Amino acid sequence: MVTTFGKFASVTLATCLGIGRSPIAPGTVGSAAAAIVAIPIVSLGGLGALGIAAALATVVGIPVASAAERAMNRKDPGSIVIDEVAGQWLALLPAGVDLSGWILAFLAFRLFDVWKPGPVGWADRRLGGGLGIMMDDVIAGILAAGLVAVAEPYLPSIVRLI
Repeated sequence: MVTTFGKFASVTLATCLGIGRSPIAPGTVGSAAAAIVAIPIVSLGGLGALGIAAALATVVGIPVASAAERAMNRKDPGSIVIDEVAGQWLALLPAGVDLSGWILAFLAFRLFDVWKPGPVGWADRRLGGGLGIMMDDVIAGILAAGLVAVAEPYLPSIVRLI
């Protein structure tokens, strides 16, 4: 039996303290918030810490998103943005510490998350519950990271973030 507190906790975590309740583009707002939170993570622990944070967000996000989906009584509600956090953090891993790489990582992740090419769309359509909510964004983050890894050496330096 899930308690009222359990429902509140799962929804609060899944919406990243309510960030996902943005009335305009909650996924984009969640991705932007994830990128901002990534700055102190990378500053304090390096890119390895961001990788660990992305893995934790994914592992925690699967049951949390599943519970929040049940609590909200809706399939894959847009207000669940813990998946954007995990995917955006993955996309940022090869971006280095310059703003140009982070901008590309943000834009590439949003593109793959919205467009849902190939395996991203497959995960979105075929996987259900918390696993489905999380995996399409994790795959979008991996694809974005691949694009960033290829393009990053050619990007102009704008400003060092860390």
